[in-house]
Amino acid sequence: MAKTACTVPITQIILDEDIYPRKGVSLKRVSMFAENMRDGFEIDPIEVQIHPDHDDKYHILDVAHRWHAYKEVGATEIPVHIITLDGLDPLLYAAKKAIGPLQLSEEEARNTARRAYQDNPLLTSYEIGQAIGRSRRTVDDYIADLKATFQLDLDLKIFRMNRMVIPQQRIAKRLGVIQRTVSNHLEKMAELPNFLNADLSKGFTVPQVAEKHGWGGGIFKLSRKGTILSNGQ
Repeated sequence: MAKTACTVPITQIILDEDIYPRKGVSLKRVSMFAENMRDGFEIDPIEVQIHPDHDDKYHILDVAHRWHAYKEVGATEIPVHIITLDGLDPLLYAAKKAIGPLQLSEEEARNTARRAYQDNPLLTSYEIGQAIGRSRRTVDDYIADLKATFQLDLDLKIFRMNRMVIPQQRIAKRLGVIQRTVSNHLEKMAELPNFLNADLSKGFTVPQVAEKHGWGGGIFKLSRKGTILSNGQ
C-alpha cells in the first residue's frame, strides 16, 4: 500500500457513501475540528483514494469529519494522503480506520459486513471482522443468509459447468475460486441425492425436502420410483 502527500482542491474530494461505514456524521465532531482549524491547530491530512469512476476526483477513506470541517471554515484546498490500496477492499479499509476514535454501532457494523460481502463474497468472516471490530462468529451471523445464497449460486454454476464437461481448472478460473473449492462442491453435489432420498424415505414431501436443503428446483427431479435424482441421470 502506497501513500502520497499533496494538496488538492476541496471540490475534487467527495464523500462516497458506498465506502463510508457510518450512518452519518457527528455535527459535534465537525464543529470541534472546525474550531481547532480556526484556532490554528495543525490537522492531520485526510486519507483519500482516486475515485474508480472519475480520474479527477477522490473519495474519502478516513476522517470524513475533517473534510466537513474544512468546508465549514471555507477552505478551498486541503492536505491529503492519496492511498493506493493494492487490492484491499476500500469499504473495509475505511471501516478499520473509522473504529479508531469510536467503535461502529451494531447497525453500522452489520451493514458494513453485509455490503463488503455482497461486493466480494470471497472475503472471509475473519477478514471482515478484523476491519469492523467484530468476532468471526458475529460476522457469520451478520451474513449467514448472504453466504447461503452465494453458496447455492456457486453450486449451481459449478454443477452446470461440470455437466458441460468443462475441466475443474477452467471452472475455477472462470468463477475466481481455487480448484479445491470446485472439487469440494462437486463432492457435496454427488452426496446430496443420498441425503434427499433419505429424507423422502422418512415421509417428507418433495417440496419439504427442497425447502429443508435450500434448493429451489432445477438441479434435482423426481424419478419414476419416487426418489430424487440429479438432472441428467
